[in-house]
Amino acid sequence: MQMQETYAAQGMSSIVLICWLAVVVLLIASMWKVFTKAGKPGWAAIIPIYNLIVILQIAGKPIWWFFLLLIPLVNLVVGIMTYVAFAKNFGKGVGFALGLIFLGFIFFPILAWGSAQYQAPAPSM
Repeated sequence: MQMQETYAAQGMSSIVLICWLAVVVLLIASMWKVFTKAGKPGWAAIIPIYNLIVILQIAGKPIWWFFLLLIPLVNLVVGIMTYVAFAKNFGKGVGFALGLIFLGFIFFPILAWGSAQYQAPAPSM
């Protein structure tokens, strides 16, 4: 009986791992496509810190905001503001930005393969 439970647990963990890897691959492909739509290099999606810098650029936020993302609690506010601007630059609203934050595995593919077009933000003075 003990052997069967072990095999069942291994099978379940294998299924969870495969599903997790599928979601990761979907997110990487989606971010790659979104970055390409915005005129940025797609490979930036797979570089851990650089992808945040590219997201800030797409959102039209200054690069130094990256350091704000390192401060606990401040990063929540800055992250939300960044994703709202990010969604706005693709013609989407605050609701879509919240979808990107909480359900990124659904909303990034919608943004990537949907009809949304990137509109660069006006340069700040």
